[in-house]
Amino acid sequence: MQRIIQKFKKNVKNIIAILIKLLPLFAFIIPFIILFSLYPKSFEGDPSWEGSWQGRFFYLFFLWLASLEMIISWEKLTNKVNRLKSKRALAFILALLLPTIYVVVANYYGLNTIIKSLAEQNNVFHANLMPLITEYMVFATLFCLILLLEYGINRLADFSISVFFLGIIGLLYTIDDVYPGGRFTPLQMFVSPTATLAANVLNLMGYITNSFQMTSSTLGQMFYLSVQDSTNPSKFAQFAIAWPCAGVESLLIYTVTILLFLKKTAIPLWQRITYFAIGATVTYFVNVLRIVSIYIVAINSSASEVTRFHNIYGPLYSISWIMAYPLIIVGSRALWGKIRNRKN
Repeated sequence: MQRIIQKFKKNVKNIIAILIKLLPLFAFIIPFIILFSLYPKSFEGDPSWEGSWQGRFFYLFFLWLASLEMIISWEKLTNKVNRLKSKRALAFILALLLPTIYVVVANYYGLNTIIKSLAEQNNVFHANLMPLITEYMVFATLFCLILLLEYGINRLADFSISVFFLGIIGLLYTIDDVYPGGRFTPLQMFVSPTATLAANVLNLMGYITNSFQMTSSTLGQMFYLSVQDSTNPSKFAQFAIAWPCAGVESLLIYTVTILLFLKKTAIPLWQRITYFAIGATVTYFVNVLRIVSIYIVAINSSASEVTRFHNIYGPLYSISWIMAYPLIIVGSRALWGKIRNRKN
């Protein structure tokens, strides 16, 4: 009987140790649930949960990345919070509560309104979206703080992908909100070749395309692409294409994700360069396919369906590929290793 009790206590201790290791992820579940209840689907006005551009869908991607990094580094992670009544333990408990506290204060006690007002005073074009940018940056900072308190500074690098991911999304949103449309010219240079490739694909599919550039005082120089169904001229779509739609967003996310992933592997340098180049090429052409799909949806569907596809489902093309590519690399190398061993 005593042996059973000891075994039970040991199992309980192991379960508690596992749960404590998972606390950095658990700290964001409640705030994400609150945000989902507040902004479930409405894209216009407040940023939605579903929107994967200027929305909160990327939080799910962040949890996936953080979970994957935790699994990879599981054996290395050692809890530094040893005594419950220590200053470190109290700071750790407070840090775990901070994401939820921030969401409650921001959404129920007027902090988001203050952030929006400050943005309006500074003539930020998309002032209503600045609370979302702040949210991403705050979550990235708090995640670092929680990791630092629980695992120590030496283990921060193990979660570099997920931390940098939140930061890069916040940076991209900031650029787009402060310099909307084509006003940020260094990134707008990617638009013309991407749109031209998309037009060529649409031409091969039998559509009639036309492109031109126009400059406005608010959006800067914008590239416009119009597409018409050759069999039914009444089916027509025309959109302005800015740098986020031209693949810059997905390429930046890809670059951060894959470089940090390859850095953690023992793959030879020349193979890393090859993997990066192949993945970047595929990421770019996946975005071209996304633009093609937007026009096909626009020609054959309603405006609301086009908005839904543009803001939610279209970006999943690139995100799905970026999520899958590291797994493809790991799987293909494992398969090749087995084949080579059998040959030997």
